[in-house]
Order: sequence, then C-alpha cells, then structure tokens
Amino acid sequence: MSNGSLYTNIQNGIATVEFYHEASNSFPSELLNRLTKAFNELSENEDVRVIVLKSEKEKAFCAGASFNELIAIDNLEDGKQFFMGFANVINAMRTCSKIIIGRVQGKAVGGGVGLAAACDYCFASEAASIKLSELSIGIGPFVIEPAVERKIGVAAFTELTLDATSWQTAYWAKDKGLYAKVFETISEMDKEVDFFAEKLSNYSLEAIASLKKVLWKETENWDNLLEERAQISGKLVLSAETKKALQKFKK
Repeated sequence: MSNGSLYTNIQNGIATVEFYHEASNSFPSELLNRLTKAFNELSENEDVRVIVLKSEKEKAFCAGASFNELIAIDNLEDGKQFFMGFANVINAMRTCSKIIIGRVQGKAVGGGVGLAAACDYCFASEAASIKLSELSIGIGPFVIEPAVERKIGVAAFTELTLDATSWQTAYWAKDKGLYAKVFETISEMDKEVDFFAEKLSNYSLEAIASLKKVLWKETENWDNLLEERAQISGKLVLSAETKKALQKFKK
C-alpha cells in the first residue's frame, strides 16, 4: 500500500479506473506506471466504450507526484524518469481510443491538474480547487503544461503558474475550460457522471475513436515534447536552490 492502489472495474461498457494513495492521492512512480498501462489496455479492450477516472475518498482528487520520491532524486537520469511518469500517463490518455471522463471530487495540485486536463470531459464538485505550486519549489509545471494550456489557454495558465501559492476555485477552473460542470455536492456530481457515461456508452465506438483523434489534433509531437519537458524538470530539481526549497517545504 506504500505505492498506493489502482482498481479497474468494467460494467456495461463503462470502465471505472480508481486510484488511491494515503498521501492525498499523490502518485509514486509505480502507480503512475500502472495507470499508464491501464489506459493503454482499456484503449484496446473492445468491451470498453467509455472510461471514468476517479480517486478514492472525498477529500483530495490528486496531490500530484510523490513528494518523497521527488526529494530523493540525486541524478539527472532519475530526475527525468521521475517526471516521465506523468508524461507517459498524459500521452496514454491522449492516444486512448475511448473518451475519458474525469470525476474530480476534491483539490487538485500539480500533476493532479494535469490529469484533469488530459481527460476529455471533466465533472467537479465545489471542493475541486486547483493549484500549480511547482514554481514555488524551484521547478515548473513543464510536463503538464501542454495539456493544461490546451484546456485553459495561455493567459489562464500563466496566472495559475505564476501565482503558485494561491488556490483557484472550481468555478474559476470551469470558466477557463478545465471543468465542464461543477456541482454543489459530490452526490449530485456522481449522478451526472453516471448518466453521462451511460449515454456515451451507447454511441458508436468508431465515431468516438475518430472524434477523439480530432479533439487531440496537432498533439502528435507530444511523445517527444513531454520527454523534453521531463528533461528540463529533471535538471531543475537537482539545483541547489530547488533542493533548499524542497527541504524547507518538507519541514
């Protein structure tokens, strides 16, 4: 359980992918690898027509990548591989032939915002505030930037990135395009997620797969782009300034 858990349940053509980690649903590398594998397998599974991505419990949706792993990085290759975790997940979501519905019940930080942005359609509760705090610890949201900017635009991404210590509300995220709908309660959100997923599951798989390619047009270079971004982050995390900021944050 130190590496968290990931469960996939398939019923009536709807695959529910649910992840959990005791540290606010953050992702150690192993869990990110499992999530990447899950999306790749579901993309090829003919019994699956739509995917719902969610996390366990009612608090945080996702606190991003594992802080303990981040602070332990001591060489460039390990740094790059650490940040490739979310790069691989985003690319797996991007190339997945099925529509991915995000169910965001709580706060999302860093890579958690990236996950929401890589979903094709997101439902959220009022508690689903977002923050990109990377700049405050000496790195930046380089890997997730293409996915987030694709959803909310350059101006909103700039605001979110530079104001690295402030939370933006779920309604702010909806206004910018990250969330499609925001609900007062989790139960209200879940009803709509179930209804929407069931509706999509009755649509043509061929039409959905073709639409997915159209929705993600001009992202064909992301395999290389996100790897380059992981290299940048992997280098920055080794700097003395970043190491100092990480130790301060840990305390």
